[in-house]
Amino acid sequence: MSYAPIVNAMNDTARNHHTIEDHGRSVVVVRHGLARRYRMERRFKIAGAGAIGVSLAFLVILFTTIFSNGYSAFRQTWIRLDVNFENEAFVSSDLAQADYDLLVKKALRRLFPEVRKRHEKRRLLGLVSSGAAYFLRDMVLENPALIGSTKSVWVPASSLEDMIAKGEAQALLAHRKDGLRLREWTQHLIDEGRLEQRWNSLFFTQGDSREPELAGILGALIGSLYVLGVTMILSLPIGIAAAVYLEEFAPRNRFTDLLEININNLAAVPSVVFGLLGLEIFLNNLGLPRSSSLVGGLVMTMMTLPTIIITARVALQSVPSSIREAALALGASRLQAVFHHVLPVAMPGVLTGAIIGLARAIGESAPLLMIGMVAFIADLPTTITDPATVLPVQIYLWSDSPERGFLAKTSAAVMVLLAFLVLMNGAAIWLRNHFERCGEMRSD
Repeated sequence: MSYAPIVNAMNDTARNHHTIEDHGRSVVVVRHGLARRYRMERRFKIAGAGAIGVSLAFLVILFTTIFSNGYSAFRQTWIRLDVNFENEAFVSSDLAQADYDLLVKKALRRLFPEVRKRHEKRRLLGLVSSGAAYFLRDMVLENPALIGSTKSVWVPASSLEDMIAKGEAQALLAHRKDGLRLREWTQHLIDEGRLEQRWNSLFFTQGDSREPELAGILGALIGSLYVLGVTMILSLPIGIAAAVYLEEFAPRNRFTDLLEININNLAAVPSVVFGLLGLEIFLNNLGLPRSSSLVGGLVMTMMTLPTIIITARVALQSVPSSIREAALALGASRLQAVFHHVLPVAMPGVLTGAIIGLARAIGESAPLLMIGMVAFIADLPTTITDPATVLPVQIYLWSDSPERGFLAKTSAAVMVLLAFLVLMNGAAIWLRNHFERCGEMRSD
């Protein structure tokens, strides 16, 4: 009797058993591997969501801090004084040279007749802004019939009195000997209805000032618009033309390769370097007006040109080559194919990159500091050659000021700058969508 079939059957059974065991182990390994990969994927998702959450938290903290410090700057405290425009103050025939400070002093002393000491009189005068006399002067120049009469006049309070009225000076008054006295005077004005908080229109209608309660951003806004205008007029046509030439017409050789490398490198150069370059070229060599919007716009043009060229080239590269080929096949010249077909399709990306580059320029301060736009500018600029400053530099100047009243003004100016940047980015999105819709209608 042969046992070979039985042995072979037993061997086959053993092999099948081992195969099943190996398959089972493989399934277990695969399941463990899948579970590990799923755990890694969940951890990655959690880490990504955590990173986004931390970023949003810091953003919320930033905006909350800016708003909490700056919202009070949009309200200003005014004091009502019964001013006697007595003839003694108008000894000169020139009404602008009258002693209006004396009128303010006498009006305050009539409100607080118990104040007798000299040092208390000086502190009492500190309740009212030093610009109150100019408000009285403007009233008299507009209506000379006020001379010899008594009139209730609202004048701006000083920065300290404004902070006291808003409840922001507790820590400051705690370290002053006259803190209690200042609180009593403020409460007296409130009880008599002589203290009022209004919308701070001076913040938007006045230029810079040494006094926080009189300082405004109008001069910086005008300077920013002038700089932005010069930058836009120069950088947009030059940047787009350079991008079109390099992408569509320039031959591929060593010179154009070197040019592209330099443009990419210039986009990464720190902005202060462009300020030093503008200082040497435009001020020292060409002798252009220092601290003017013209020089600021030229410096910003040099800084934004690489960004505009790069973004415009990327937009042109995204246009399908079939559009070029179709235009050329229908008999259009190379110039007609580019300007009638390729550029309109790429225009949304071109304009988006250009506006983002301009938005970056309007938020820069370092290059403008190098060309003297850090100077104190109280008068409003009327032309691009007048001395001017821009909003980021104005923020820098106020943040470096020792007066506590400029703290709120600094944060308020930051809020205005952020709103301006949001508007510019919103304009970029609107233009992109508009040109995309126009392109879709043209294709239909």
